[in-house]
Amino acid sequence: MYELNLIGIGTGNPDHVTFQGAEAIRAADLILIPRKGENKADLAGIREQIIAQVTETQPTIAYFDIPKRRGDDGYLQGVDDWHDAIALRWQRTIEAHPEARKVALLIWGDPSLYDSSLRIAARLDLQPVKRVIPGITALQALTAAHGIPINDIGAPYVVTTGRRLRDEGWPKEAQTTAVMLDGECSFQSLEMADYDIWWGAYVGMKEEILVHGPLDKVAEDILATRAQARADHGWIMDIYILKKRAK
Repeated sequence: MYELNLIGIGTGNPDHVTFQGAEAIRAADLILIPRKGENKADLAGIREQIIAQVTETQPTIAYFDIPKRRGDDGYLQGVDDWHDAIALRWQRTIEAHPEARKVALLIWGDPSLYDSSLRIAARLDLQPVKRVIPGITALQALTAAHGIPINDIGAPYVVTTGRRLRDEGWPKEAQTTAVMLDGECSFQSLEMADYDIWWGAYVGMKEEILVHGPLDKVAEDILATRAQARADHGWIMDIYILKKRAK
């Protein structure tokens, strides 16, 4: 039996790793690092940088390749099958290191907010003891970077995905919506003159890019900036907040 530590590492800035997270990294016998192809090699490199920064004696690192997600049978079935495939990669990689008693994965952002690591861990054949170390989320980093609170006084807000914004439109009765996991700039599906946007890419990192303003005025700038950043880095992680404008 082994202990599986899911460690939130923030948005890519090593300074965002908490003392608790750093201690869990130092205590690990084995750290799994995913590889997502040559164009996204920076993502593995950032994890390696964090490990080197918080450890004096580097733990054993094992790499595994992330399988491609298929959508032949619909989105939800595709995600379900993909999670099965990832869990199998985790399991095989861990089984190759039977001496490891503390196994860790460094999770982008936080394991509990729009991340599926906990769901994937639940699919492992032999259920390990699970320990979750929270991290700074992209949503926290975005609001901090723009210097704004996400909610109005006494008002709720909604966190959703780009896919749902496209398919279902603006969340009912929401005044403020944070949109994550949006590779298609789904704000374009809205009546853009009705909203203000606070957008950020690589938030919290040295590459951070921020845009804020009336959505109808800055949408084209965001689209162009996002496309150029993705071309420059080979990958992009972005997030944004939309608020309804007062009429």
